[in-house]
Amino acid sequence: MKRIITILLPVIVLVVIVGTGFALTQIFAPPVERAEEQPRGLSVFAEAAEETDLDLKVRAQGEVRPKRQIVVAPQIAGRISYVSSDFLDGGFIRQGQVLVRLEAADYELAVTRARSGVASAQQALAREQAEADLAEQDLADLGIEDASPLARREPQLAEAQANLDSAKALLADAQLALNRTAVTAPFSGRVRERSADLGQFVSPGQALGTIFATDVVEVSLPLSDEELGRTGLPLAFAETADNPGPQVVFSTNVAGEPREWVGRVRRTAAALNPQTRLINVIAELDDPYGTGSDDGVPMAPGLFVNAEIDGRRIENVVRIPRSALRGVDQVFIGDGPEGRLEIRTVNVVYSTDDGAFVSTGVEDGELAVVSPIQAAFDGMSIQVVERMPDGSLVPRTPRKSSSDDAEEEAAAQVAGETEGAIQ
Repeated sequence: MKRIITILLPVIVLVVIVGTGFALTQIFAPPVERAEEQPRGLSVFAEAAEETDLDLKVRAQGEVRPKRQIVVAPQIAGRISYVSSDFLDGGFIRQGQVLVRLEAADYELAVTRARSGVASAQQALAREQAEADLAEQDLADLGIEDASPLARREPQLAEAQANLDSAKALLADAQLALNRTAVTAPFSGRVRERSADLGQFVSPGQALGTIFATDVVEVSLPLSDEELGRTGLPLAFAETADNPGPQVVFSTNVAGEPREWVGRVRRTAAALNPQTRLINVIAELDDPYGTGSDDGVPMAPGLFVNAEIDGRRIENVVRIPRSALRGVDQVFIGDGPEGRLEIRTVNVVYSTDDGAFVSTGVEDGELAVVSPIQAAFDGMSIQVVERMPDGSLVPRTPRKSSSDDAEEEAAAQVAGETEGAIQ
């Protein structure tokens, strides 16, 4: 028994000492402060708003058409005896060039007959003039001073003069008809189509083909009232030297490659289209086959082109990313240092794929949120990350929590106690 007590006694003493120490530790230990971390806000991307001047642009589409285009037709009837080698679809023609010639034999005979009639009328007039002179002399010899006009042969002389004038008119008409056997081009340009050929008999006014001038082409661009206002053009506009029209950049794909041509607005249409309620703005390009071409590629009639018209200039507007615009007129602004969201109502002046331009509601340098946010509300907690122009990301909201503050206070307390013990 004594031996058992000797073995158990140290064990019991050790247990008592450990238990007492643990109890004292629990009693005298400082209470543990539990720090709860503040919930972090939603991380969002934002881009800085930029104050700038805005040059408005108006985009439209239209078909290129020649400013001058006519149907070639003869003024007389006849059989085609000659067709120019340039008078074919796509051919280039020069002003004054003979395109078609009709058989001239009948008209040459008519000229000959008319010349014969003129010669006869001239002879009759000369004879009548001589007889009138003789009648005057006879009346003078007889001493008759109050002779009638008929005795003086004045009506006969007037008739002979009228016959001569008529014969000359017939000659001029025959010569004119002979000249019209050659159908010439009234301007330099190109042949759009040809509808007659060698040996065909044609009547006056019958279509031989269609040609158009290549000095100027035009595009009719339909604009709404709002778009017309952005161009700054009045409803009735015609370009003058003192008031030139705005520049227009035409673009389209030709043979699989993008092409551009630079023209100007020359005038507006006389009235609005009653069906669409749009007004056409007429833009022109000079010398589309020469100096106005794009590296030798002309803006040919029939092309469907996009047009960008230079509009008015608006100063001191703020540009924001297009994706920052919510709905029609709302923008989410991220307050980086405070880490909260502000919902602003803005006045959108103009919007493109590159950005939206507003006159009120956003200041230069403010961060416009571009990330999608579900159930956003004013004052919402967010973590703002600014996306720089070079694509880099810069955090703008400091990341702080209550646990960080507690750790700092505990560290300061331990540091103070250690300093006091050393002293």
